[in-house]
Amino acid sequence: MRIRNQKDFWGGVMFAVLGLLFVVLSQQYQLGTAAKMGPGYFPTMLGGLMAILGFITMWLSTARSNPVTKVEKIGWREIFLVLLAVTVFATGLQPLGMIISVTLLIAISATASYEFNWKETLISIVVLLIASELVFVKGLELQFPVWPKFLTN
Repeated sequence: MRIRNQKDFWGGVMFAVLGLLFVVLSQQYQLGTAAKMGPGYFPTMLGGLMAILGFITMWLSTARSNPVTKVEKIGWREIFLVLLAVTVFATGLQPLGMIISVTLLIAISATASYEFNWKETLISIVVLLIASELVFVKGLELQFPVWPKFLTN
């Protein structure tokens, strides 16, 4: 058995591992039954389905009808910048407020793209700030600071 489609194979491995991880970690909660679901029912079933789909994808990656593909190199720079942007947002939301945190999130993650353009990034920032204000502050009435603490005191 030879792996012909490496992208599908490694995608299947990722799904299988994450699915099995969900199944194992959700065992600390009561499972219940299909009629009376406990808190562990949904993550266990979803993890099981994910693992099954992962194993099927891995198996199908060996089919002769699949085109031969290789996995491209991993973009560590892009992964680092996106994770940095999310970390800055999460740690900065309370002290800096939504306006600055969302702006930093978008600006940092946009630099991860090789097609980075300041004009498009600024337009994205404005549009997403307006959408965040309408959805999270006005619509859902979430209680987090919109402006930095030093401006509201």
